[in-house]
Amino acid sequence: MVTAESTSEPEREPEAESAVETARAQLERAAAHLDVDDGIIERLRHPDSVYQVAIPLKRDSGTTEILTGYRAHHDDVRGPYKGGIRYHPDVSEEECVALSMWMTWKCGVMNLPFGGAKGGIVVDPKDLSETEEERLTRRLAEELRPVIGPMKDIPAPDMGTNPQMMAWFMDAYSMQEGETQPGIVTGKPPAVGGSEGREEAPGRSVGIIAEKAIEHYGWDITDTTVAVQGFGSVGAYAARYLDDHGASVVAVSDVDGAIYDPDGLDTNDVEDHDARPGMVSGYDAPEQLTNAELLELDVDVLIPAAIGNVLTADNANDVQADMIVEGANGPTTSRADSVFEQREIPVVPDILANAGGVTVSYFEWLQNTNRRAWSLERVHDELETEMLQAWNAVRTEYEARDVTWRDAAYIVSLKRIAEAHDARGLWP
Repeated sequence: MVTAESTSEPEREPEAESAVETARAQLERAAAHLDVDDGIIERLRHPDSVYQVAIPLKRDSGTTEILTGYRAHHDDVRGPYKGGIRYHPDVSEEECVALSMWMTWKCGVMNLPFGGAKGGIVVDPKDLSETEEERLTRRLAEELRPVIGPMKDIPAPDMGTNPQMMAWFMDAYSMQEGETQPGIVTGKPPAVGGSEGREEAPGRSVGIIAEKAIEHYGWDITDTTVAVQGFGSVGAYAARYLDDHGASVVAVSDVDGAIYDPDGLDTNDVEDHDARPGMVSGYDAPEQLTNAELLELDVDVLIPAAIGNVLTADNANDVQADMIVEGANGPTTSRADSVFEQREIPVVPDILANAGGVTVSYFEWLQNTNRRAWSLERVHDELETEMLQAWNAVRTEYEARDVTWRDAAYIVSLKRIAEAHDARGLWP
């Protein structure tokens, strides 16, 4: 396996790299390998539009609070905009723009007929009661109604949101439209048109791609150790998938801390953070660690599956994993990427690894459009087929061009998006 030793001093980042800077740097690296018109690249450096709304929320106390919401549309050359809605105190216009760009690349690498979008509300979901969540979500659906639609922009759950909120969102939109429109949003409960297998899809795809990467490097999965930062909706399913397929998951974490067992954890016994907050860090394990310490464990595979920008130039030289598979969106800054490239630590990117979420969202959208539900077995089979096709396309570029996995994934995606832009041309 690849050794990961370095005696050089870590490069210090003069200031935090913004998500947009990271997204643009990744685009430009991929563009350098392709003969794409400069005008197309310049268009892809910017979103098509960003929509900002002021959302009045009536609190349970009777007071009214005005919250800010955003919806960023990056590119729709291949189909309707697609992307999640997050409730988080750090939501910003810049974050939504960057995440919408990643959604464009993600849909491109998976060859889905969608473009990238992302939105959110600046709010701490922990401060909302269930009734406040419902009022807020229904009002958001009304505020966004001019810029969304089943053939225009299809939201989905993201950080701080869940299937129930998507059901409220769909109901509010449908009431205003005068007819039931299940295809306006994905990630709904199956009872109202949601797809079986949607909740576990991002984590399941991380597991599938990690398994293929382990196989690519000739490792025996039964001898492979894995650490997962973020044992939530993505990390828990990824960890359990790899555990079930023979890997030894030695460490997992939630927002409060990490647990470590060199002999391997029973991931099915550890409840994920979404199901029971605090269960992970409070679990009876041989060792308790911080999230930062988990990132520096000597393991074969590290899966950052929590938040963005956790692998930076400040800690990249301290990472001891032999391979990184990104479960979260944007967990690695471009400067950290450069360090990992120099140290020959492969990084399998988020736009490929966690693309199961948008892929099963596409399945859900198809089911809603055709009014015909799929079985869980079909969803799993179709997801694996799509993930393996994407893996093979990326691997082909990786081997042919001698580039990083991230560059290979962006090359696959950019090729498809640029071809569509070239075919459609520029409106005068």
